[in-house]
Amino acid sequence: MPANNGTSYRSLDDLGENVYKSTTIVEQTHQTMSQSVNKKNMPTAACPEESALLGTMPSDSMDDIELKNIQLQFPALRYLSKDDGSVREERVETDKGILVVAVQGNRAKPAILTYHDLGLNYISSFQAFFNYIDMRVLLENFCVYHVNAPGQEEGAPTLPFDYVYPTMDELAQQLLFVLGHFGLKSVIGFGVGAGANILARFALAHPSKVNALCLINCISTQAGWIEWGYQKLNVRHLRSQGMTQGVLDYLMWHHFGRGTEERNHDLAQVYTNYFERKVNPTNLALFIDSYVRRTDLNINRELDPTRKKDVPTLKVPIINITGALSPHVDDTISDCGMVLEEQPGKVSEAFRLFLQGEGYVVKSSRKPLTPTTSEGNCN
Repeated sequence: MPANNGTSYRSLDDLGENVYKSTTIVEQTHQTMSQSVNKKNMPTAACPEESALLGTMPSDSMDDIELKNIQLQFPALRYLSKDDGSVREERVETDKGILVVAVQGNRAKPAILTYHDLGLNYISSFQAFFNYIDMRVLLENFCVYHVNAPGQEEGAPTLPFDYVYPTMDELAQQLLFVLGHFGLKSVIGFGVGAGANILARFALAHPSKVNALCLINCISTQAGWIEWGYQKLNVRHLRSQGMTQGVLDYLMWHHFGRGTEERNHDLAQVYTNYFERKVNPTNLALFIDSYVRRTDLNINRELDPTRKKDVPTLKVPIINITGALSPHVDDTISDCGMVLEEQPGKVSEAFRLFLQGEGYVVKSSRKPLTPTTSEGNCN
């Protein structure tokens, strides 16, 4: 897991209000600077080495440097909070409690159903990706239904003490209520991590209701002893102490894998702040406990076509994506761990081509290349 390198940073507030003042230089200041630069009095050498160095410098006046109209610019800040007014949230009644589902797009279009990973919800997991330019074009052809696991939505109240959190199989069965609520006959599943495992279970149990699956960092096996031990410790800390540094480090490793700070320090800071301030620790503990208790999917690959019908396997078309630096790579898109955040272009292109291969008409934001023609008439 990534460790803190001890580097300290100063916030903009610590630098005072001078940071936000314009750096445009007034005419008088510009003239004063030009006059001082044009002086031919060079620095006095303090030793023979400096004298020799100064002798190689040009003695003619330096050119004036235009410093007018220089504006201080700050990059746009990234917030993991709802910022899309076109997304409408609805509460869906299930046999295991309420699910908050966010709908994005025209409901008359084919449905894509998403499910997020541990410590996230539909906003922190999918909002930026589906606002990516290529995905916004794709949304013209689909309607996306973002499912939040129980108690994981933004601003969720703490679940009751006696609430029994659904198992992974029960979380998958809840999706039947989602499809019934919105009148959907079938969906295209798009899941990450724990959400991918849930969608895979749903596809195994109800293959006729899933047209295709895009699974990112999906694990099909039960938890090993090391994962079980770490997660049980995380659950204990979340329930008794909240978001501790140990839990935070594990979540960052779970999502980004190795070397997060070196690859993208700003993105790491965004998610670190999110986990510290926006996650309900009690509700997350319940979700993690359910995930660590997952059973093996018992999927087998049968190459003999005559026996495929008798073997438990996913019968729907699947695109399986894993970042090369993700801790789930052994169960790849290169140079990333959290592929939706670090490589959205590659994922969106792969997803678009996958859907086109399944017969969906998908627009592309990329302009087609036009052949160049030579000037003059062709005989």
